[in-house]
Amino acid sequence: MSSSSYRALLRIPGATPVFAAALIGRLSYGTVSLALVLTVRHRTGSYAAVGAVLAVFGLTCAALAPVRAALIDRHGARRVLPALSLPYGGLLLALTLVSGERALLVLAAAAGACAPPLGPVLRARWSELLGPHGLLERAFSLDAVAEELLYVGGPLLVGVVGGGAGLVLSAGLVVTGALGLARLAPARVTAAEPRGEARAGGRSGGRVRGIGHPVAVAWALGLALGGPGLLLVVAVGARGQAGALAWLEAALAAGSAVGGLAHGAVRWRRPVAARLTATAARLGGLLALAGGAVGLGGLLALATAVAAVGLLVSPTLATAYVLADQRAAAEHRTRAGSWVNTAFNAGSALGTAAAGPLAGRLPLPLCFACVAAPLVLVALAPAWRGRRAAEQLAPARV
Repeated sequence: MSSSSYRALLRIPGATPVFAAALIGRLSYGTVSLALVLTVRHRTGSYAAVGAVLAVFGLTCAALAPVRAALIDRHGARRVLPALSLPYGGLLLALTLVSGERALLVLAAAAGACAPPLGPVLRARWSELLGPHGLLERAFSLDAVAEELLYVGGPLLVGVVGGGAGLVLSAGLVVTGALGLARLAPARVTAAEPRGEARAGGRSGGRVRGIGHPVAVAWALGLALGGPGLLLVVAVGARGQAGALAWLEAALAAGSAVGGLAHGAVRWRRPVAARLTATAARLGGLLALAGGAVGLGGLLALATAVAAVGLLVSPTLATAYVLADQRAAAEHRTRAGSWVNTAFNAGSALGTAAAGPLAGRLPLPLCFACVAAPLVLVALAPAWRGRRAAEQLAPARV
């Protein structure tokens, strides 16, 4: 792995300012969740209220993400990002001033509805800047690693400043980053023909045809990662070593960072779709094997297995983004990336919700296999369909 490959990426005119603005804004998404937890808990004294506020915020944020991305594809980031980020920041500030549970719910839902899609905007802008240079996959790998680190570092930052100040910080970060991205965006929206592996066909509303496979893989990846988040809590709790959870989460994040940087430094020759199939299937297999480490009795074995899983997290997600970008028309790039992101978040929420009932009914190694199985199945589905089609087209033997 060579750091010079990433320096070449950031030397492309316009790449570094766009990346820096997006990092500032997206750090707010790493800080806002814990800031909401601390603020709502302080204001209401109720964990039920905390859960309700986080749920409505997350639901409106995720469910309306493709709609917000469609607005950017249609009207341009320069116009839409300020229109989203300024109300979003204002609503976060308002959440620091109210105490009633109903008011908190209304403000949280409204804030989630306005959350600017900074990640999809960054990836769409990078696609415009870097496509001709052949550095797009490297950029998406760096983006996946950066996002992982932001979601690790954000809560640590809120832990230092506190809940109310964390919401103020989140508001300032998102407005600063979004306005910076808007200033760097093209002044006019231009339409272009599909590129790379793009498919023909009309597109309307929030839908983008041809991106079903990367979206499905992202959903299954979220499911596969959301489940172990709770299963690891159960595993360390059963051993009376709850403090080890932070080390397991750090092992996953470190593995993801190393794997993402290594993935981006390689010049791949295999088609993107084939690599997504292989990487996602391997990740699912490693996750199922990690469940076996739960029964080995040692935290070192479990941490090693979790780190091995992490090595493929960023590469899988980055490859899904690249494939969605390739298959979307240029004027629908933001929307395509948003669908991948939304699918991942939805899968993660479902995985977390399903892990609890599974852990109460099945042995932990089998629970890991259950949350990993959908990823393997979804990843291999195109290969199975292609094989069946080839068998149907083959001449009959007599």
